[in-house]
Amino acid sequence: MIRIWATIKIALRALRRNKLRTLLTMLGMIIGVAAVIAMVGIGNGAKAQIEAQIASMGQNVILVFSGSFTRGGVRSGWGGAGTLTIEDADAIQREIPGVTIISPEVQSGAQIAAGNQNWSTRIYGEGPEYFELRQWPIVQGASFTEQDVRSANKVAVIGKTIADQLFPGEDPIGQIVRIRNVPFIVVGMLLPKGLSVQGQDQDDFLVIPYTSAMKRIQRVTMLRSINVQAAKPSLLNPIQQQIIELLRQRHRITLGKDDDFTVRNQQEIADMATEQSKTMTLLLAAIAGVSLVVGGIGIMNIMLVSVTERTREIGIRMAIGARGRDILLQFLTEAVTLSLIGGVVGIAVGVGASNLLAAKMHWPTLISSASVVYAFFFSAAVGVFFGFYPARKASRLDPIDALRYE
Repeated sequence: MIRIWATIKIALRALRRNKLRTLLTMLGMIIGVAAVIAMVGIGNGAKAQIEAQIASMGQNVILVFSGSFTRGGVRSGWGGAGTLTIEDADAIQREIPGVTIISPEVQSGAQIAAGNQNWSTRIYGEGPEYFELRQWPIVQGASFTEQDVRSANKVAVIGKTIADQLFPGEDPIGQIVRIRNVPFIVVGMLLPKGLSVQGQDQDDFLVIPYTSAMKRIQRVTMLRSINVQAAKPSLLNPIQQQIIELLRQRHRITLGKDDDFTVRNQQEIADMATEQSKTMTLLLAAIAGVSLVVGGIGIMNIMLVSVTERTREIGIRMAIGARGRDILLQFLTEAVTLSLIGGVVGIAVGVGASNLLAAKMHWPTLISSASVVYAFFFSAAVGVFFGFYPARKASRLDPIDALRYE
């Protein structure tokens, strides 16, 4: 133990002897570790936001999209063709056990107006239970009702952005908003959600009964999609399969023919989104890791220079009794000390850079304790890996040749 402590003291003294060179050598490790911490933090933050956004869809949600078929050489993706009907939605709720909520959906964009104000936004036609399915509370007024859906009444629930743009400083409840010159009464306003992970304003939309959207706004008879909620997570896959079988039967799709609809459950969507985010995080970390390798090469270069400069010192130490392993341990300690100090400072810089990005540029960042621990031990491993060769070279010097070295 005394020998190890003495070796560490000698190593630290050698590093202090050339402070500027030591600092510049550590700079590569500092930049590398800081880059890894910041990049992984950005990736983890984006992943957490994606997960939160998918969770905001509601619990145990299955999405049924129209489209996704091939006919006559023409292929159509999700929502690319109107293939779902209100009767399909009714059949899903009526015939599949475990389904708790159904909300048929149509979407469009439109210029809306109120008084002398106007705004371009998204129009969603939904069922009255849509807000419960999405777990999106109404903070003012109330939702429209099943009777409003049956009668295709001209009522609307708006997001906070719509209220701010069309009714600044006013209570929006009871106000008239015109959608393509059709007057709708605002009956409710939703709790603000802010920006999504893609930077889209989640409060910039307006919800009306899907029948009103189909008959009064879009004048269509087909649905874009159907939102389905299962009673519990374990029912997601069974209900998804039953929906596919039911719709194939209703749409008279024979064996071997492509579906004219697409069914995805919330877990599938979450897995796809988080997998993409994970890949991006690994890519960012790999790019940042290159600078760690460069920092390690810098440590090896400086240690080789140090061995050359201190050849006579090594010879004297060997002449008075130092063994090869003592010399090896001394130079290895110097390399590891360089990388560890650089790693600790790099962690602090990386955490600070992540917080700065979150505060100034509003990028989502999430620093995990695991990434900090991995960065610390990786910096130590870099010191051992790139410091071993110079230390081994020093330990194998011949004492007589070392003493003669000028």
